[in-house]
Amino acid sequence: MRRIRNAAVGLLGLTGLPYLCYLAVAVILDPEGSPADKRPAEPTISIVLPTYNEERIVEGKLSELVDLDYPMEHVEVVVVDSSDDETRDIVRSFFADRDAPTLTLIEEDERRGLSPALNDAYAAAANEVVVKTDCDSRIAADALREAAANLADPSVRAVTGRNAEVLGGSAVEAGYRDIQSRIQVLESHLDSTLIFHGPFSAFENDAIVPIDSDSIADDSELALRIRKNGGRAVFDPAIRYKEAAHSEFRKRRQQKDRRAMGLLRLLWRQRSMLGGFGNYGRVVLPFNWWFMLISPWLLMTGLVLSSAAAVGLAGPLGLLVPAGVVAFVRAGSRDALGRLQPAYSLFDTQVSLFKASVTLLRGGGSEIWDVDQELRDVYE
Repeated sequence: MRRIRNAAVGLLGLTGLPYLCYLAVAVILDPEGSPADKRPAEPTISIVLPTYNEERIVEGKLSELVDLDYPMEHVEVVVVDSSDDETRDIVRSFFADRDAPTLTLIEEDERRGLSPALNDAYAAAANEVVVKTDCDSRIAADALREAAANLADPSVRAVTGRNAEVLGGSAVEAGYRDIQSRIQVLESHLDSTLIFHGPFSAFENDAIVPIDSDSIADDSELALRIRKNGGRAVFDPAIRYKEAAHSEFRKRRQQKDRRAMGLLRLLWRQRSMLGGFGNYGRVVLPFNWWFMLISPWLLMTGLVLSSAAAVGLAGPLGLLVPAGVVAFVRAGSRDALGRLQPAYSLFDTQVSLFKASVTLLRGGGSEIWDVDQELRDVYE
């Protein structure tokens, strides 16, 4: 049993080692904000908005877009819709009496998944910069200007932003997003960041390439392909958006596990990039491989071995170890851990990544998913 205990301690220690290394690099570099040479710019912009049964919220989203701090005569809105409700009629009505921005409406007869729809929308986008956003998110009024300022740097071909406010008040999601933002700032200063966010991602139009039709990480995949082709893909915390999220453990699984599956599949398919492409392949991708593919298995194995060792050494009292993990999860999912909440946020992410990897190994991972109506209610 002592061997099992020592193995458990070793695995848990090994799990945290790369994070300590990343923390050391962050302390040494002390990066802040975007690494881009930002400068004022007003390129023409195509805003891509994929929709599926958004009749309850699409008009509010369109109102937000036309009220952004940007000259609307430089903007087109590309809506790609696969709804079977009144969404496209609402879109047409909204633009009926407007001169700007202009509307390009792509009507799909069936729901094929987000990636094929985005490929069509990106191909139809006519302007210099393409911004992709989600219907169930809010973006700051200056988001287009901040994105344009980043893309004015010739080396930067893609930029994403941060979730400045979690709609619904999830401390679990807020804690994770804060940690993620710090990591993405560091990655961007090292080279480029891996994860791009659906509520706001901006790309140079001539840098866009098709993404896999079964992709579940469409925004991140496009950013990765742009980096693969020589451009930088960076994170700028000055670009702000709002997105809804759950705190309760089981409710988070649908949203977080699907995202995790997309990122795991993307990393595996693009494994040939490891070791190349500057610091992106030598530092950023290896860290994400560890965080997403290796660390979850080490953590879960360590917890199982710790529980087994505790029971073997202390008998029934050893059950306090798994009971403590359960109590930790219950308190964390209720946003009740205080200063430990960020630690639970990381643990929750590791659970999603572990569960997603098991699903993928079993052949699962559909690119089509059900709409989370509860999150839609929070958004409204």
